[in-house]
Amino acid sequence: MIGQDQSELEPTQRENIFQSRCKINKWVCSLIIDGGSSTNVASTRLVEKLSLEIIPHAKPYKLVWISKEGEKDVNKQVLINFSMGSYKDEVLCDVVTMKVTHILLGRPWQFDKQTLHDGHTNQYIFFINGKKTTLLPLSPQEVNKDRNII
Repeated sequence: MIGQDQSELEPTQRENIFQSRCKINKWVCSLIIDGGSSTNVASTRLVEKLSLEIIPHAKPYKLVWISKEGEKDVNKQVLINFSMGSYKDEVLCDVVTMKVTHILLGRPWQFDKQTLHDGHTNQYIFFINGKKTTLLPLSPQEVNKDRNII
């Protein structure tokens, strides 16, 4: 690949954040992994639609970056059980109104799972009980298709 013209390369994940799909209670949901987020977040729409049990937030705070409308009060959490293929997990998420995705996994999830991010393939790699787990992103075409649905 060294010396190859950039136009000859297959499309990569160079300019994309990690976006995928997961299952929650048999429902297919959108999921983003973003190392720039200091929290794990679930959308209010997801929580309401799936009637997930809300937990009062132990340390309420205001979140600014998630919305163009200014700061949002974060005073609720939800424990979400989800799966991506054979990978199953449970994650505590702050509940926030957002349109970009159903679940956003940030630094807390990455830290807890000791993930490695391959910036070229945009894959997340980690080990569970000594077994390597690799999460694959959607292609840019699949992401665009999902935007029309979500």
